[in-house]
Amino acid sequence: MTQTFLDPTIVLTAGFIVAVIVVTGAMLRAWQGWLELKRSELGHAPASHAVDEGSGIGTARIELADLKERIRKLEAIASGVEL
Repeated sequence: MTQTFLDPTIVLTAGFIVAVIVVTGAMLRAWQGWLELKRSELGHAPASHAVDEGSGIGTARIELADLKERIRKLEAIASGVEL
């Protein structure tokens, strides 16, 4: 009994490989499209996000102080100090 080139195992394997390549290509194309969409969104950010008032600066300072406090607590935990 001789095996031919069109053995069902080889055909199924080749079909599976082609399917994986097609799906991978489609996913890569979708990923590139999504990245391009995000780039265009970043390039055309609305002006409403700009800080026009002093309250934006105050909010940023409060957030920064909160982050510094969290870092201080995490460093204390890492060094084994009880708060």
